[in-house]
Amino acid sequence: MRALLKAVMLIGLLGLASCSKFRTYDGPEVTRILVFKDARTMYLMNGESVLESYAIDLGFAPSGQKEREGDGKTPEGSYIIDRKNPNSEFHLSLGISYPEVHERLAAKEAGQNPGGDIFIHGGPSDRRLRGKPDWTAGCIAVTDRQIEDIYAMVNIGTPIEIRP
Repeated sequence: MRALLKAVMLIGLLGLASCSKFRTYDGPEVTRILVFKDARTMYLMNGESVLESYAIDLGFAPSGQKEREGDGKTPEGSYIIDRKNPNSEFHLSLGISYPEVHERLAAKEAGQNPGGDIFIHGGPSDRRLRGKPDWTAGCIAVTDRQIEDIYAMVNIGTPIEIRP
């Protein structure tokens, strides 16, 4: 009886472990991320080799460069992944270093706030937004399952280039 109880508990623990949003990755290093806004595609790269590709959603006004907070645009340019958020409202998220110094200065000269808190993240918690294209405030969105893999694969300091 005691052995049976231990077996049931072990199976339960293994079941819970498989439900975790935190995955492991032991493949080739992701050396950079490429995002093509027009194609709504993101690539995780190792050198010139594509490790993974993902269909993405962008900000609600996806064309053009982000200039100010609230414009709904996803930034364009070269950035780095500067943080990981395991407690994101959007499942998991990876921070993008927008705005850089030149973007802050341009916004200041225009009397604007450049915005910030741009992330690669999972799906919306608001069910009304699920399935809608380009629903973010300027971030790059993938599915929850995909962000679990991306979160495991990408390290802080990884360059990301976001192209029109």
